[in-house]
Amino acid sequence: MQGEISIQSWKKYRRQIGYTFITPALIVLLSFILYPLLFAFIMSFSTYTFVHPQFDRFVGLKNYTSSFHDKYFWNSLLVTFKFSALVVPLEFCLGLTIALFLNREIKFKNIFYAIVIIPLVMSPVAVGLIWRMFLHPELGIANYLLSMIKLPPVNWLGSPKVAFFTVIMVDIWHQVSFMILLLLSGLMSLPKEPFEAATVDGATRIQQFVYITLPLLEPVIAVALLIRTIFAFRTFDLIYVMTRGGPGVSTDVFSYYIYRATFMGLNLAEASALSYILLIIVMVFVMFLFRIIRRAQ
Repeated sequence: MQGEISIQSWKKYRRQIGYTFITPALIVLLSFILYPLLFAFIMSFSTYTFVHPQFDRFVGLKNYTSSFHDKYFWNSLLVTFKFSALVVPLEFCLGLTIALFLNREIKFKNIFYAIVIIPLVMSPVAVGLIWRMFLHPELGIANYLLSMIKLPPVNWLGSPKVAFFTVIMVDIWHQVSFMILLLLSGLMSLPKEPFEAATVDGATRIQQFVYITLPLLEPVIAVALLIRTIFAFRTFDLIYVMTRGGPGVSTDVFSYYIYRATFMGLNLAEASALSYILLIIVMVFVMFLFRIIRRAQ
């Protein structure tokens, strides 16, 4: 009995020590996350601007409802959904294909690993600047290569019909490395026994992929899709560096729309409301996607 009491006391003491060590870090974390969220939430119900930074007037849901009457709000929302709906599946399919290739015993695998990691470690701003130079209509290497095979030059970032797909191409080039490494780590952690048994039973590689690899890889796939969906919805760096939402509003994603409301419209209250609208949309979409994935398991 006395031994049980001492064990319980020791566990309670260890929990207290743990809380003591984690409390300072938790306070700092909440200060940097919770305070800005609360400040922006309160600001979204006021007339707070850069010109008049005061909370002297409460306007209720006006900043939220006024956004729904703005055609550029709906355009940016549509562009964001189209962007996310294209880049996430394309990056997943391409990432899974390359991950399956790298999971095999091949020569010079370390070289392939280095090539895959290079885009991932580059900042989005650097990627945008590099590709902006590559895609320059007159001095870029892309149109130079097209001219070598007798094809006409393409206005990659100046045409409303082409710029959107150009940004998608650059985002895939930059972010597919994340998908490759995440899926490759999942493939390397799969148990060998089911594949050995399937090989003995005469199953083909396609059958092993469909009936063994994909079911075992579902948790990793779910995490990869969820994380990339969140990142796609809040894409800003590439748009800012490469197109500034243009030409026109063809690449005006929601994050850049919020940026324009903040630093061009100088309306912090409206920008805060837009930020919470984006937060709600992302949370609803991610929860919906997560439920679909869970039902499929």
